[in-house]
Amino acid sequence: MAKARNSVFFCQNCGFESAKWMGQCPACREWNTFAEEPVAKSSPSRGGAAVRRDPNAAVPTQLTKVVPEDKVRTGTGIGELDRVLGGGLVAGSLILVGGDPGIGKSTLLLQVCRNLSARGQKILYVSGEESLQQIRMRADRMGSFGDDLLLLCETNLDTIREAIETVRPAAVVVDSIQTMYNEAVTSAPGSVSQVRETTGILMQIAKGSGITIFIVGHVTKEGVVAGPRVLEHMVDTVLYFEGDRNASYRILRGVKNRFGSTNEIGVFEMGEEGLKEVPNPSEFMLSGRPENASGSVVACAMEGTRPVLVEVQALATRSGMAYPRRTVDGPDLNRVNLLLAVLDKRVHMSFSEMDVYVNIAGGIRIREPSVDLAIVMALISGARDRVVSDKTIAFGEVGLGGEVRAVSMAKQRVMEAKKLGFDTVIMPQVNLKSVGKVENMRLVGIRNVKELQF
Repeated sequence: MAKARNSVFFCQNCGFESAKWMGQCPACREWNTFAEEPVAKSSPSRGGAAVRRDPNAAVPTQLTKVVPEDKVRTGTGIGELDRVLGGGLVAGSLILVGGDPGIGKSTLLLQVCRNLSARGQKILYVSGEESLQQIRMRADRMGSFGDDLLLLCETNLDTIREAIETVRPAAVVVDSIQTMYNEAVTSAPGSVSQVRETTGILMQIAKGSGITIFIVGHVTKEGVVAGPRVLEHMVDTVLYFEGDRNASYRILRGVKNRFGSTNEIGVFEMGEEGLKEVPNPSEFMLSGRPENASGSVVACAMEGTRPVLVEVQALATRSGMAYPRRTVDGPDLNRVNLLLAVLDKRVHMSFSEMDVYVNIAGGIRIREPSVDLAIVMALISGARDRVVSDKTIAFGEVGLGGEVRAVSMAKQRVMEAKKLGFDTVIMPQVNLKSVGKVENMRLVGIRNVKELQF
């Protein structure tokens, strides 16, 4: 008789489960990420049959007879966060906030707790990493707090559940999910099994009690700790903090949102008193831009419904290596290699003997194809050492034939450029008709990158 297996192997990067160890994960294609963890023991069913508490719960319902409910949203007091959430907090939602350690996750959530408690709502802040004195020291730097903010330093999920049932708060913050553990699971805190089971219980509490729960999740480059990727399918909303923690700005990006858009971003600036909102990210991103410098072009990208102006920088220098460097920070590396091939084939500009560096100033990550035209212009400007006017912006997608293809929301991009003092826009020819005439703005439509003149 075969012996029952007491452990399985989990990928610490994506949570893929396997009966045996594998060198490469077939789901996320990462190497050496599998770790062995014990299987959670399940209690046997009573009487050999499942017990159904609610006989009406399993009865199918016609879609046309379902009455939609208007979800009432509660503002957090932070406009940039409300924008990413889709207008505010929804009661009973489970929100995951991920990011590198020290990026500002706990600081932002403590500010949310302060704003909500100032309205007379009871808020429970559960910390498994800091003591009460450490949280108080961080809170003193932010300002005054009310008596409705309650702190609990605990990692046992059973104790946390009892505290939630006793206090009945409007919102709960769990910082962080990697430190919490369930006694029914024998694996260590932070493992895939513990993170899954703990999040599942928190989800039941949120949905059953109508309490908004924030979960903080850490992300490490090594992938040793089970990251938020394991939890994305379980929670309602996934928010990621981006940016260098040594820089002053932070970008909050919505990756998943069942109650709103997934394309919005919020921009914050880290100060002595916590995170401050940046209502105009374009002006913030363009601050300190050099004048009369080659290889610098301003592009306009759309983040949800918000146009954001960023500076694209490119530098091409003669290489002494057999394989020239391709260093990219901000855009996608494969996209930049594609644009270099287009320039080589269509414009007859060869970068095969040059080191190429492409950067979006400020460290913001842009994956929208509308920055293609600005990258092409920056590469030509940097290679030929010719300056593009400081009052010029560009946007448009570039195809393999060198054609400049249309982009969405061209009118909003042009108006954002006008608001910040730009007077010339280089854009796809097919978008000119939808934009129309704009006062004090020179709109230049091009069909192919061959039409670019420097």
